[in-house]
This record gives sequence, C-alpha cells and structure tokens, in this order.
Amino acid sequence: MQQVPYGSVDRDKPLIRLPFTRLAVITVCLPLLGLIACVVLALLYHYNDATYTHCQVPNYLPSISAAISLTPERYIWRFSIGLHSAPRFLVAAAYLSFYRGRFSKRLMEQLLSGLTFLLALSENIGLLLLTYVSSNETYSVHKSGFILFIGSSLVHMLCTCKLWSLIAKYSLSAEEMMSYRQKFRLFLFNGFFCLLAAYFYKRHNTYCEAGSECNVFAVLCHSPHPCSTQHVFHTWFNVNSQILTNNN
Repeated sequence: MQQVPYGSVDRDKPLIRLPFTRLAVITVCLPLLGLIACVVLALLYHYNDATYTHCQVPNYLPSISAAISLTPERYIWRFSIGLHSAPRFLVAAAYLSFYRGRFSKRLMEQLLSGLTFLLALSENIGLLLLTYVSSNETYSVHKSGFILFIGSSLVHMLCTCKLWSLIAKYSLSAEEMMSYRQKFRLFLFNGFFCLLAAYFYKRHNTYCEAGSECNVFAVLCHSPHPCSTQHVFHTWFNVNSQILTNNN
C-alpha cells in the first residue's frame, strides 16, 4: 500500500462530492416515499388495525400515526426519517450561517435568525420523537412529539418568511424573490390545512360521528401533510443552492 506523506495535497482531498441540490432532493423524498409505502402497506395488510378508532365508528383511511405504528411499516418510516433527519441538522446550520452573513450588522435580525435555528432543531427533534415512539407504545410521548413538531414547524416557517421578506426587500435577485414568495404561500397553505385537520380531529374525538370527520382528518393528514409541505418549504431555498454557496 502506498504511503501518503502527512500534509500532502492528496490527503486533504474530499472522498465524496455530493451537490447540495441533490442532497436537498434526496432529503425531501425520503419521508414522502416512506409515508406512501407505510399507508399502502397498512391498507393492504393491516386495514382493520390501521383504521380502528377509539369510539369504533366506520373509518376508511388510516391516520399517519396509525400507519406508522404497525409492523413492518414502523421500521420503514423510522429508516426513512433516520436518514432524513441528519441532513436537516446540516441545513439548519447552513441557514444560520447564511443569515449571519446577510444580517451581520443588524442585532434584531441576528436574534431572529438564532431563534429560527433553535426552532429548526426543535422541529427535527419533535419529528424524531414522534417517529421512534409510536402511538401504540407511549401515546403521551408520541403526542408531545407531534405537537412539538407541528408547533415548531409553523413558527419556524413564520420566522423564516420574516427573514426572507427582509432579504427580498433589499435584493435584486430573482431567485431570492421567488424563494420568498413560494415560502410565504407554502406557509399559508400548511397553516390552513393544519387548522382544518385540528378541527376535524377535535370534532371526531368529541362527537364520534361515523366515518366522515375521521376520514376527512386522514385525508388532510396525507395530502398536504405537514412533513411533505414543510420539506418542500425548505427546498425553495435548498434547490437554489447557488444563493447559499455564493454567500458563504
């Protein structure tokens, strides 16, 4: 085996190069593909268990929590989120570095960027918590993880939109303007459907009406589900990764 002198140029070369855009797309696709696989398997092989409700009324679609709490669905979901979560921590750090560079002489924006970073961390921790503690194992912990994820996600989106509104205000870049507009639309979209899902969930638990409310809740969970829309929210910055690399 050939010995490489310490401090040589070859020793310092990176072993793997992965474009930031490709990393962002892979990161976004993992939970979406995992969720689809879990729902399909739950409907095909565990329909009765996945659609069971505490008040035993007819239901036709599983909620996310039900779909990811069965076997082998839970392992597929945990594998997807395990691979997905590590790059999200890196992206949160990249955002913080980007904001600090943009707002290096503005204290309030620096504080807001720090808060946004902490919200990104708590959001990711909440996602890991609700993923690795299923609803049929320890429901209270799973519920707390879900609330932490949704709450942190919405406030994080709001803070990010505020920061990007300031960037877009003083920017002539078409990419940055587009990123801000799409982020704001996705924030409104995600917030609206989260409120609808919360309403139907509360209504179902209160009145136990047959099928309709729980099924609407399940549809609201799966179609614009917080994981997928929240991940797409981040890609409007990530896919334009030249913005990030040019400012660091």
